[in-house]
Amino acid sequence: MISAGVVTAARVTHESGSVDDLAAASPESQREAVADLLSVPEIEEAYVLSTCNRVEAYVVGTDAAVGRAALEEFFAAVDDDAVVVSDHDESLHHLLSVAAGLESVVLGEDQILGQVRRAYEDARTTGGIGEMLETAVTKAIHVGERARTETEINEGVVSLGSAATKLADRELSLSGTTALVVGAGEMGRLAARSLADAGVEDIVVANRTVDHAEHLATELDADAEAVPLEALSTVASGADVVVTATGSEEPILEPDHLATDGGADADAETNRVVVDLGQPRDVEPAAGDLSTVAVYDLDDLESITQETREQRADAASEVESMVDREFDLLCDQYKRARADEVIAAMYESAERMKERELETALSRLEGDEFSAEQREVVEAMADALVNQLLAPPTKSLREAAAEDDWSTINTALQLFDPDFAGDDGPVAPPVTGTASPLEATDDD
Repeated sequence: MISAGVVTAARVTHESGSVDDLAAASPESQREAVADLLSVPEIEEAYVLSTCNRVEAYVVGTDAAVGRAALEEFFAAVDDDAVVVSDHDESLHHLLSVAAGLESVVLGEDQILGQVRRAYEDARTTGGIGEMLETAVTKAIHVGERARTETEINEGVVSLGSAATKLADRELSLSGTTALVVGAGEMGRLAARSLADAGVEDIVVANRTVDHAEHLATELDADAEAVPLEALSTVASGADVVVTATGSEEPILEPDHLATDGGADADAETNRVVVDLGQPRDVEPAAGDLSTVAVYDLDDLESITQETREQRADAASEVESMVDREFDLLCDQYKRARADEVIAAMYESAERMKERELETALSRLEGDEFSAEQREVVEAMADALVNQLLAPPTKSLREAAAEDDWSTINTALQLFDPDFAGDDGPVAPPVTGTASPLEATDDD
């Protein structure tokens, strides 16, 4: 059967929605999300990328309407205005842009490429990666690698962790200060390293699993110690800078953790900076009411990231051109694959016909002392006839696929094997669908 799957995608990102929208969109895990999408009838492949500033789902369905319906249900808990739905071509182009770092809060940041890889492994393990998404995601990873090795897109501030450090440094002089990093995952590790590089003297790493916090503490170029999350009430009040980056479903840092002795904050000046990188929020919103504490979240990093975008404008333009070229190559790759499927089916049909006619002819010649050598000559002649007859249509079919001439391809199939399409109907390329209840918009 010729593959005629259509890619449809939907996303909630830092550009399309708020921190709360992202929290509502975030699945329990990427693997569970992929499994849920695959449970929808006629969804053949699925890929879900969930990070602190984006939740994206890609599906391959029998047509665009099937994909849109599945994604509408997937993002049912999110306000429609925060969800961006894209058709086949836009979805593929966007995926390449994401891996290249063009869609990140921090333009060109490196972390997203690793996240794309992990999402690929999660989807593959769950059975969500088939021929179409295998080609698309591996192409995206290839583009991401090229962008970072061939351009300067990731020079300077390269992660949300380093952006958080730069934001804190605007409020306080970090040299000689004490910092608390809550969370020892990838984001926490990046933040801790960035703080140490900025001259923070003492760093406390708090994590649910203390062993992970201890491992991170040993990597830092600063005096560092590890504590359990239960110690937040003790260590948070002594930190000049607090960066949180956990996967907790509920806030773990409360106003009482940050209040000064006796809670007398009314007339005090700001002397503590808290940057909440958690998704959902790690810091109780009421903490922002403390006069001695400045609380920032992902939405507040825009000023830092805008500076980075301006500094990397030339590199970004170069990467955008790279993405456009690689997208064209990806489309050509799909077209060649579909043409080759049609050609293979055509040769298979011709081979069946050749074998049938050979068997008939040879059975008639057996009584005339037909030798093995003569039999080989007849078989070779039959093979040569098939190859010569099919060579011109093979060339024409590849040219037709390159030009999106699927009418010619279907006509050829009917001419060579009228029964080939069977109950599935004619071969069809991916098509652009119409708008869904989740309005299709473009945030590029």
